Amino acid sequence: MIQAFGLTSNPRKDLPPAVDDVSFEARAGHVTALLGTPGSGRTTVLRLMLELQQGRGFTYFRGRPLHRIAHPSREVGVLLGDVPGHPARSVRGHLRILCAAAGVPVRRADEVLETVGLVSLRDERLGTLSRGMDRRLGLACALLADPHTLVLDDPADDLSAREARWLHGTLRAHAAQGGTVLLAMSDPKEAARNADRVVTLERGRVVADQDVTEFARTRLRPRVAVRSPYALRLAALLAKEARTARRSVEIVREGGNRLSVYGSTCADIGDTAFRHGILVHQLADETGDMGPGAGASSAAEPDGADASGRPRAQLADDATGKPGTAQRRVTDQPDTPPRPAAAADGAQETAATADLSARDDSAPGADPAPRPRSTDTRGLALTPLPPPISVRSAPSPLRPLRYEIRRATGIGTGFLTAAAVLLVSAVTAVLLARIGHTPQARLLAAWPRELPLPPAALGAGLLGALAFGDEFRHPALAADRGTVPRRLGLLTAKLLVAAATALTLAFLTVGCDAELLYLVYGRELAQVPADWPSLGASWMGLVVGCAWAGVLAAGIFRSTTAGLAAVLAVPVVVVPLVQKALAGASVRTAAGFPLRLRETLWLQWPFGGERYLSVVARVLVQPVGGALTLSLAALLCAYLLTTLRSRVR
Repeated sequence: MIQAFGLTSNPRKDLPPAVDDVSFEARAGHVTALLGTPGSGRTTVLRLMLELQQGRGFTYFRGRPLHRIAHPSREVGVLLGDVPGHPARSVRGHLRILCAAAGVPVRRADEVLETVGLVSLRDERLGTLSRGMDRRLGLACALLADPHTLVLDDPADDLSAREARWLHGTLRAHAAQGGTVLLAMSDPKEAARNADRVVTLERGRVVADQDVTEFARTRLRPRVAVRSPYALRLAALLAKEARTARRSVEIVREGGNRLSVYGSTCADIGDTAFRHGILVHQLADETGDMGPGAGASSAAEPDGADASGRPRAQLADDATGKPGTAQRRVTDQPDTPPRPAAAADGAQETAATADLSARDDSAPGADPAPRPRSTDTRGLALTPLPPPISVRSAPSPLRPLRYEIRRATGIGTGFLTAAAVLLVSAVTAVLLARIGHTPQARLLAAWPRELPLPPAALGAGLLGALAFGDEFRHPALAADRGTVPRRLGLLTAKLLVAAATALTLAFLTVGCDAELLYLVYGRELAQVPADWPSLGASWMGLVVGCAWAGVLAAGIFRSTTAGLAAVLAVPVVVVPLVQKALAGASVRTAAGFPLRLRETLWLQWPFGGERYLSVVARVLVQPVGGALTLSLAALLCAYLLTTLRSRVR
């Protein structure tokens, strides 16, 4: 079950808080509706419960706050707004990403697709889904980890009647299996049809916490409460006059001598009783206090429809046609399983009672006079200052490497970028060979002297920047996980995938350029340089470094553009600064570094290890290599500092 106590949002400047001291319960095995008009604070309540917004109060999910749950997505399934995700990603691919994030088997994606009826659309892109299919996918994301609790914000918004019935039927089935369902909605009729309990919000406060039967009877529509020893005769007269005047009036026999009349007023009923000499003990207007939306909903209700949206059966006299008899009518109720009695009513009823008789209320056959009810809806007594709610840090995907691989391969951006890089590199290599005066190494890398970086390095940097940029622009992780997580596990997975992608791109670029140069100009321009080990290490280090710079910069600045700008800043800004700092006669090279290192450590390098170490040293002393290393170190330190700062908060 869900237990919310004292939820209060932080005040906004001179305005009062959007939510003020909200407390309620949502029981297991029941569907609870959090009802309120737009601006009543129902979405803010959900965000405070899920620790996505700062405020005060606390919420228990089966006795534990959310930040104390090891794997929140396995306990609480959430749908807030539209489904997050890249519009070019397929439905099945998006669910598989979330499977890796939640640590559930990948086959679970196909199971929930079958549950929500999206098997035929599993290869469709998220950007092409209709509103109804998007809500189905959102429900699939919430059900993916088989959670006990579902928290959904207006899940049937803009759905057709058929899709809304299916959605609420699925939620009802989840509750029937022992789960807890909490829905935020704005339509009182929808709440009366589909919920077991309704918590009504108005201006950020709970104004009612009722069983749905009591809600439909006292708050969904205004009524007139009548108590008379001659209730049956009065009901028949009211029904007859309503038919004559062609008005929709509903009369419900409450038991004993009490009637509830919907669609009429105290004045009309009093006039009818006076004309026919009928004794009345009570005549009271009972009006719900749901705020501006309630009256509009009731007024928009067509004639001949009750609270559940079904046609009303008009009252009529019995077959004898005699006055003083009328058919007993009971308000139609939604087709829902039996519901438990309410623990606290919480309705506030305004009763204006007119005593039309001098007789005592204790006359024979009369019911005791009803009393206005006013129940405290705050639940338990709370302290004046509830504990603060801190925005919880989003947990890292439980399987970060699998998550990152599926994120990178789930859309065509990476493949299109690689194809564009290979095409531009091949054309550039052919043009450089035609012009001449280009070293063999630069020719194979398609790197003109006029450009700060080769196309392969720029492409690797762009793919690295997209690794974090897409997380912020089109979050693959569910919205209920908070901000994009800054976890070293996720960063390591992104760096590994970016490095593998960059190395593949570098190898394909050199291979395609060499093959095309061989086809166009012959074997002379396609020969491998003699010092290929050091050149290959420099080439791979440059491409991988650009990819990592893009990943780190995009993660720090939360933007793909910033990541690509950081890659371009290395040769344009950092390299000149490094060259200027290293200029001078006192600068020494790293010649003989492997030999001196071996002498220092008294080790014999196997398999010619000093040669590889010499290659690494020569890469580092190059201006671009040194500048790139310096940039990567600075970006990594900045990322670690932002990570620690977010954890401290």
